[in-house]
Amino acid sequence: MTEKLHAPVIAWFDAHARDLPWRRPEAGPWGVMVSEFMLQQTPVNRVLPVYEEWLGRWPRPADLAKEAPGEAVRAWGRLGYPRRALRLHGAAVAITERHGGDVPTDHAQLLALPGIGEYTAAAVASFAYGQRHPVLDTNVRRVIARAVTGVQYPPNATTAAERRLARELLPEDERTAARWAAASMELGALVCTAKNEGCGRCPIAGQCAWRLAGKPEHSGPPRRGQTYAGTDRQVRGKLLAVLREAHTPVPQAVLDRVWHEPVQRARALDGLVADGLVEPLPGGLYRLPLG
Repeated sequence: MTEKLHAPVIAWFDAHARDLPWRRPEAGPWGVMVSEFMLQQTPVNRVLPVYEEWLGRWPRPADLAKEAPGEAVRAWGRLGYPRRALRLHGAAVAITERHGGDVPTDHAQLLALPGIGEYTAAAVASFAYGQRHPVLDTNVRRVIARAVTGVQYPPNATTAAERRLARELLPEDERTAARWAAASMELGALVCTAKNEGCGRCPIAGQCAWRLAGKPEHSGPPRRGQTYAGTDRQVRGKLLAVLREAHTPVPQAVLDRVWHEPVQRARALDGLVADGLVEPLPGGLYRLPLG
């Protein structure tokens, strides 16, 4: 069955793939890596303008490595989950120091970079270098869950069984495997979506185990919903927004004005300091980190 999935999904991708800047040859491995950091839990339309500005300012890892980490946080803007900016800066420093400024081609060397986990290492190796690795993001996991396993949604967290199945599904040919990784991800993003799936537009609808079973509803643990309003994440975002706009240290009193509830505000600020996103200075001043 696996081989019957590859050809139609890749053919669909050839016809329908979005023209995204990190898919163009000129993006290079660094452009692919930057996109993978930015796209984690963030939609493409929000990433595009920040990505373009980032690559315009820091076209190579060494360009970013020269900057203070706080500049990466500033340039991250409102993408959310700003620790990703610090991790990307740390990876750029390591690439510059260990690999002469070139994103390594070896999967194990990618995995050894700070801030890079199994998914990102596999994605960069596959999308930048055309290697054969299972690339398991939420979209791919959903396509596999439905088409092969016959369930509506994958587990909340990636399981060993999913990884094993993804490896079994990989085409043997490296180039085809890399194409399959990108194609199955795009299929999940555009057609086999979490809600209102477009089975009428799906190239493998006739083989999909979930559809053929009558689309049974999800029977596993409740799926995690994302909330934002009123959370510590929202408060952290408001505090960081003030610090990103300021080019001199910001007094505590200015930060106190961004959120009405003092306990939650203090907890959010302490968390930002603990995560290395904010640097406290004597006299009750705060700034983005310099080193």
